[in-house]
Amino acid sequence: MPVRLKKLIGTVIIVALVIVYALVATTIATYRLAESEWYVHLLYFLFTGVLWVVPAMFVIRWMERPPKKKQA
Repeated sequence: MPVRLKKLIGTVIIVALVIVYALVATTIATYRLAESEWYVHLLYFLFTGVLWVVPAMFVIRWMERPPKKKQA
């Protein structure tokens, strides 16, 4: 697969990941943390704010991998 195509696909995947992840994390916080203390909110959003990096890291690693050489 050409590098430019991999980067385009990876960028679309990461943008979609961030949007879906933010919506899910905020929805969970709204329903589960409504009556919680401020420090619980802080810890939750610190944790979830960093957690999205894990799947994005795999997508970025895939995007940066050099193309395979064609065997003759």
